[in-house]
Amino acid sequence: MQQPGQKKSIAGTLLNLLGSGPKPEPSAPTAGDGEVIQPAAGDGALENHLGGDEARNYRKYEYETVAPHVGRSLLEIGSGLGHFSEQFAGRLDYLVVSDNDPYCVGELRKRYEDNDDVEVIDLELPAEIEIRQKVDTVVMMNVLEHIKDDVQALRDLASVTLPGGRIVIWVPGYMQLYGDFDRKVGHVTRYTPATLEASVREAGLVPEVLKPINFLGGIAWWFAVRRGGAGYPDPRLVKIYDRTVVPVTRAIERLVRPPFGQTVFCVARVPR
Repeated sequence: MQQPGQKKSIAGTLLNLLGSGPKPEPSAPTAGDGEVIQPAAGDGALENHLGGDEARNYRKYEYETVAPHVGRSLLEIGSGLGHFSEQFAGRLDYLVVSDNDPYCVGELRKRYEDNDDVEVIDLELPAEIEIRQKVDTVVMMNVLEHIKDDVQALRDLASVTLPGGRIVIWVPGYMQLYGDFDRKVGHVTRYTPATLEASVREAGLVPEVLKPINFLGGIAWWFAVRRGGAGYPDPRLVKIYDRTVVPVTRAIERLVRPPFGQTVFCVARVPR
């Protein structure tokens, strides 16, 4: 039987993996008219959460989960500085990278100014999307949760996706995990498989893959935001998390489908 002191120690360890310091329970940030706002990205803050340089195992986890569903032409939504989509270099005939942050768009244009196979667009969904040609794959990593009208955003993406193509969606999971970090970065919501499926189907898409992932990360995040009120994760602790929790989570998920996770992953098909 586990002793009380041991339970406290485990909880504290999980909390410290993602952040520390108790804070009041947060709510989503709003502007004066009640619309959810998203802070602009900056050079120092961009892509430093799980998926940045402090989390190489996590970035590999993202790529290896998404890559089997990517075809020969790709539109990436919320590209940031382009670190995720660059991993597909060499396998694409056509790439469109996009962001709604002026800094990111400027950096992407500098990065790809001599590459005719890459198109850079300034895009804030929902909106009409103007690109040179339709793509067979759309990827949006941690973007849909920022968009209030997620159904219309998905319809807009479907309009530039070839019939039979895929929209690959990676979003934070479960409102029980909503905390100060979500509020600071402008998350409208966190999804469950059921709520994401509802939005996908309402947009006229067919979910082919839909599941929670990163089970242990979800448990650690729950301790951080609900028990400790953690804000932005400490990069040093993210490194520890990346080296320990991520490999174990991946090993578990190769054997069993988790009932819960930090992330919900979906591959939605555009009808033919």
